[in-house]
Amino acid sequence: MLTAIEIVHLHDHLSARWHTEASSVDEPSRGDWLEWVAVQHRANFELWHIEDEARTPGASDAELAAVKRRVDATNQRRNDLAEELDRTLLAWLAAKGLPNPDAELHSESPGLMIDRLSILSLKIYHTREEAERTDAPEGHAERNRERLAILEEQRGDLRDCLDALWCATLNSARRFRLYRQLKMYNDPSLNPAVYRKLVKEQGR
Repeated sequence: MLTAIEIVHLHDHLSARWHTEASSVDEPSRGDWLEWVAVQHRANFELWHIEDEARTPGASDAELAAVKRRVDATNQRRNDLAEELDRTLLAWLAAKGLPNPDAELHSESPGLMIDRLSILSLKIYHTREEAERTDAPEGHAERNRERLAILEEQRGDLRDCLDALWCATLNSARRFRLYRQLKMYNDPSLNPAVYRKLVKEQGR
């Protein structure tokens, strides 16, 4: 069901593909596991490039406000999809009587680890791109090659930890939970900056 190296290869394949062609992924209709991984990675891909727009020199206040709203909406989707990955895994495990309720609890769920792997894939893609730039100033390539080695090491560690958690869960030695992010900023009833303004406007 879950093979971390397969996820890493999918992330890298999609990162390269989406940077060279205008393509997207649709939400899976049959609950295919790797399709859900791809959809979640797409949210991170879009979020990365929307945030780049926010750093464009000379952007107007109106443009920045529009970008901020897109960042919030996309980040919410990214988190929702990470939770969906965990729901899918837990449903698959439940059919096998897992996770073992008496097993030691892991502090991070596979969905959150896959989200981190997704971000690392994007960092690696863009860092490699900078390391290979032919018009960069002196020392730029070397600095980015050093950063690339660090990122690759970090991803290798996380990949192995994800595989270890999954194997331990299957062997009833570990368990994980669905940790909901419960973001507040996108809920008008929970964000004081929103509901206080609405109350003020309604009181006019």
